[in-house]
Parts: sequence; structure tokens; C-alpha cells
Amino acid sequence: MFQDEARFGRISDPRKCWAPVPLRPIVKLALVRQYVYAYAAASPRDGVIDWMLGGKMDTPSMGAFLKLVSSRHPEEFIMMVVDGAPSHRAEHLQVPKNMALVRLPPYSPELNPVEHLWDELREKEFANQVFDTLGAVIAQAARGLKNMEDSPDSVQSITGWDWILRSI
Repeated sequence: MFQDEARFGRISDPRKCWAPVPLRPIVKLALVRQYVYAYAAASPRDGVIDWMLGGKMDTPSMGAFLKLVSSRHPEEFIMMVVDGAPSHRAEHLQVPKNMALVRLPPYSPELNPVEHLWDELREKEFANQVFDTLGAVIAQAARGLKNMEDSPDSVQSITGWDWILRSI
């Protein structure tokens, strides 16, 4: 499985959009600095995704996420590919017994297919949206991640890169 985390918040994400001529779409902007952190791990082989939303990106949250993934796959041994974030390297990070962490080279987000899941989530669920509360952001992120979880074929098509599938 490949793992990553991303921040979603009330700062709007204006993007180009289509509108019939002569209409010009109006997109609201928001600059409120409130965030939620999404954790996700995806299996490129079968498109299975596990996710969690949290208030921080820190070692205890990462440990809780690894425990969640471990509990959802108790009979499997998971090779979890992670980036070099401090919370992934902390000495006191508790890694479940049925899991081993494999670190990507430094500064190489292009090697992590979960980065593309975030792009998909931002494009489909957050583009040109303004949220009145952080709760609305959380609900939207949860909806989008649940949709991904329910669509393993879509997740597999985004994350199932040839070099990854050949190495499994």
C-alpha cells in the first residue's frame, strides 16, 4: 500500500470551468485558515483504499492511522510505502506488527500514486466551493473519500502504475 496525507480547508480552490456563452461564472473566494488532514493508503493492485480524517498531521495521528489500516487487514502483512514526513520517521511511531514501512527517496512525491488521489479529490469535490464551516469541509472530504472507497476500479486506475504492478 502507498500512504500519504493532505490538508483540506476553508481556503477556496478557484479553477477554470465551462459556461455557455455569454455567461461568465462567478466563483466565490474564502481565505479562512481552518484545516482538516486526510490520511489515505491505497493498494494499487486491487484499488482498496483506507482513509481517516484528523485535526493534525503528527506522529500520534499517523500511529492511529496505521493502527486503523492494520485492523482493517488483520490477516495480511502490509508493506506501507511512505514519504519522508517527520511523523513517518519519529522514533516513537508505533508500527503495527503486521506492517513494515518502506520510505520513498527524499523529495520524490512523483513516486507516490496517492498524490493523484488528492488531485482527483480536489478536482471532483473541492473545486470552486466555499465552505461556511470546517464541519462542511470535513463532510465533503469524507463524502469524496467514501466515494473513492466504494470505487476500487477507479482507485486502481489512478494508482495502478505499470512499474508498481510489475514489482508486486
